[in-house]
Amino acid sequence: MCGACWGDLQFIAAPLCPVSGIPFPFDPGPGALSAEMLAHRPAYGRARAALQYDEVSGRLASRLKYGDRLEAVPLFAKWMVHAGAELLRDADLIVPVPLHRARLFQRRFNQSAELARAVAKLSSVPCAPDLLIRTRSTRAQVGLSASARRRNVSGAFALTPGKGEKVEGMRLLLIDDVLTTGATVDACAKRLGAEGALSVDVLTLARVVPQDEAPI
Repeated sequence: MCGACWGDLQFIAAPLCPVSGIPFPFDPGPGALSAEMLAHRPAYGRARAALQYDEVSGRLASRLKYGDRLEAVPLFAKWMVHAGAELLRDADLIVPVPLHRARLFQRRFNQSAELARAVAKLSSVPCAPDLLIRTRSTRAQVGLSASARRRNVSGAFALTPGKGEKVEGMRLLLIDDVLTTGATVDACAKRLGAEGALSVDVLTLARVVPQDEAPI
């Protein structure tokens, strides 16, 4: 990574919303939540991301997803382990957001699974890359509104048959590359919660940060 791009990366750090992980412009004190979380509490417990999603981090995520730039995964995983240290301490198992088999055939790999394996290696938390499956091929989420994204992925995830014992009573950490509206990870968390997971947290490489998000 060149010096100019490194200097433009926006790493997420405290103060931040304890649920969404959205950074605050000032420290509001303990217990303050972002307006987004007050309006719509997600199925997952906590979300954290290493980077704010912008032109630079978006280019990194896109090159990983579509450009086969897997050599960046170990570096991304280090950033994610730092950002998600609190979640990793509480996690029993790491679970990547799955791709549908048709899309996996096209891309040849699941970028979320590659990140999950690297995070597991660094953190020593076990990884179950095939625990969740995507049961139908959903539209690409790019360009969809928040409500359309939720409808698009509703009911699209299930446990791999015979994997139920890996979920019940477990504290799970979902891994994805980018969190935009949170619709995909929310749908995954709902499925895992319905299958008996004790808790589900979320860790991503980058996340969209709403402008002027004030703590309440």
